[in-house]
Amino acid sequence: MKKSLLLLALCLFQFSGFKASAQVSVTVFEDLLFYDGYAGVVDLPVPDGVIRHRNDLYAKKLTSEQLASFGNTMTMNVTIKAACDNYDRIGNVNLAFVPIGSTTYTPADVQRIELGRFITPFMNKNIEPTEVPYTFSIDNVAKIFKDPAILAAYDIWVELEVFGVPYAAQTQVAGCAGRNDVFYGTLEFVSNDQPATGTNNFLLPLNFKKDLNNYTVGATDAIGTTARTISFTIPAALTDAKFYLITSNHGSNSGGEEYNRRFHHIYYDGPQVLLYKPGGVSCEPYRQFNTQGNGIYGPTPRTDNEWASFSNWCPGQVIPIRTIAIGNMAAGAHVFKITVPTAVFPEGQGYIPVSLYLQGTTEVLGVDDFNSLNYSLSPNPTEGVVKIQSSTAVKHFEVYNMIGQQVAKGNDTLIDLSVMEKGIYLVQIEFENGQKVTEKIIRK
Repeated sequence: MKKSLLLLALCLFQFSGFKASAQVSVTVFEDLLFYDGYAGVVDLPVPDGVIRHRNDLYAKKLTSEQLASFGNTMTMNVTIKAACDNYDRIGNVNLAFVPIGSTTYTPADVQRIELGRFITPFMNKNIEPTEVPYTFSIDNVAKIFKDPAILAAYDIWVELEVFGVPYAAQTQVAGCAGRNDVFYGTLEFVSNDQPATGTNNFLLPLNFKKDLNNYTVGATDAIGTTARTISFTIPAALTDAKFYLITSNHGSNSGGEEYNRRFHHIYYDGPQVLLYKPGGVSCEPYRQFNTQGNGIYGPTPRTDNEWASFSNWCPGQVIPIRTIAIGNMAAGAHVFKITVPTAVFPEGQGYIPVSLYLQGTTEVLGVDDFNSLNYSLSPNPTEGVVKIQSSTAVKHFEVYNMIGQQVAKGNDTLIDLSVMEKGIYLVQIEFENGQKVTEKIIRK
């Protein structure tokens, strides 16, 4: 009877026409070898299509075929394998938006966002397990990969960054004497094959791995405080607006911020929208990956209370991506603020790398009422001038770059971007009949 019911269920499932989602996997990097982060850049071969920016930073462009294969979900898997660094180090995955057609780029000269951050365990390459997996759920990134305006102006490069130094392992790990390689890294994106769209997607990088502390000019709003205020402008209203925030506390000196859990306060346009204290979870699940003896794990298991008393993060663990849902966000000026008021940074050491970007859906693309309005912008993308073609006269237009700065305005039908940098711009057009539109234009 049970077998008959199973066969019947299978027949009904097939007859229904339901099509299971297939999995799409793209391996960007496989067993890339990283080297001493303090040393000069090594002159060694890299795989086809891979750029070595530094010993701790590699990059590779996603092809149009790879981007087209992705669906509306996204999981990012990173695997780090031990070489000759047996300490806990920081690593991360980034996206770089590089002018289309470029064969290389300088990281500091392009817009970048951090997708995920992780901490390596204390690993001895001679003791199993010799590798650790990290998994990130980043469905929002699927929209970035499908954004037609981004793809028209930029190639999307993926960066894998893992900092390490071999000095301790050279004397503590058999087979590491004289070596300067530190870790192997593998990165893959896993998606489904369901249709996805990036239409009306809005992306604004706001802060990329910029250190926050209370003792360095530029790292804080004022020396003696651990606070950063980020002001920005969005030219068009957003719906489903979200901030994506990554922070981790570092400083392993005596009494350093690495071992002291502090409340982090997040404010948006005045009110506090998030309060969190990093850590607080048991690191015992990651003990298995920490095959090199170390003072964090010690020789015996710790209780949950013991871990909660000092752990900001666990060697071998991902750093959380904190999503701050805002919902509707009006066009105009806004302020994001992060502050860690009780941070001490003894001996002027330690730091909190902060990464932040804003993503949402543009509320107005096209006419803002039910009356029809026939217009077009061409050519778009453009190498210089875009013409507004419409049967209704243009009253006024304003052009904004993607960090909200007004870069042009006029009251005719010609939008001149010839002196602008390559990239994406938003143009707001008001017609004589009072109708308004907001569109993306690309300077190629």
